[in-house]
Amino acid sequence: MQILLSGGCGFIGSAVVRHLIRHTGHSVVNVDCMTYAASRDSVADVAADSRYRHVAANIVDGAAMRQLFETYQPDAVMHLAAESHVDRSIDGPGAFIQTNVTGTYSLLEAAHQYWRGLDSARQKAFRFHHISTDEVFGHLGPTDPPFTETTPYDPRSPYSASKAASDHIVRAWHHTYGMPTFVTNTTNNYGIWHFPEKLVPLVTINAIEGKELPVYGKGENIRDWLFVEDHAEALVKAIEHGQPGETYAIGARQPRTNLQVVKTICAVLDELVPDPKGPRERLIRFVTDRPGHDFRYEIDPGHAEQALGWKARHDFETGIRRTVQWYLDNRAWWQGIRAQRYTGQRLGTQA
Repeated sequence: MQILLSGGCGFIGSAVVRHLIRHTGHSVVNVDCMTYAASRDSVADVAADSRYRHVAANIVDGAAMRQLFETYQPDAVMHLAAESHVDRSIDGPGAFIQTNVTGTYSLLEAAHQYWRGLDSARQKAFRFHHISTDEVFGHLGPTDPPFTETTPYDPRSPYSASKAASDHIVRAWHHTYGMPTFVTNTTNNYGIWHFPEKLVPLVTINAIEGKELPVYGKGENIRDWLFVEDHAEALVKAIEHGQPGETYAIGARQPRTNLQVVKTICAVLDELVPDPKGPRERLIRFVTDRPGHDFRYEIDPGHAEQALGWKARHDFETGIRRTVQWYLDNRAWWQGIRAQRYTGQRLGTQA
């Protein structure tokens, strides 16, 4: 299968690229315009493979997208390109609307025009897989059941609103035009090659460097955590077996409070590289909460597990240990980012 994959130099996208090249016979055309969070290093191990190609293009550029379909004649699309950091969406929502809404439309419409020109067999086999987030479902209370594929949408941040819009656009193209699209929604991912603005890499790097570990509010907000390589495997299963019009909620049943996440990272680092000044929990600092901070997200992945024949391989403690060890072993990568692109400063403080 020839797969056109958007955002393949990003955190989740690069994990999918690595999985496709290492563990399947599929070919990948990686369309990535290389924004601040993209990294060619994250796909360097597979970049020399004859089944991999990177094209520097922006999904907002409809003409460029149409040319890609004409040139590479893909059998499927995996759409991962997105602006994804909630804090950045608070400070600058325009970029999220442009990429996540307009960009999704441009890529989808180019795919639609291409799909209409295929013969009936290839039309039937074609898939457009849109990768999304559980944040589109909004906020769970302490005793609410986890999100499922049928949970009503209730996005509450500029980021989640932009992703909700893109989900609806993709579904509309299926219902209106019969295009074989489907959507996956997932929980918070963590793991290797994660740009150090999100909670897990930021806290890990700060703890390695002996800096303060910022925790929003009282650290009681709950997220459901999924190791990125497990997610990549699920997404590949989905492009191979997903059905048009379907939705698959992908998760690992690993909810943790933000404070539990931070304390787990501290404990792993204390074991691997003890700090002579004492346990790293001493570095935790509670800071003013994020504006509009949703209390809890959690997914019930039962439908996806059954339909796709997939289940997450890592529990949270195992995944965090692998993640922390990777950041210890790859200091040059994140130190370069700290020096040139992002110093670890707080984002998203506008109210």
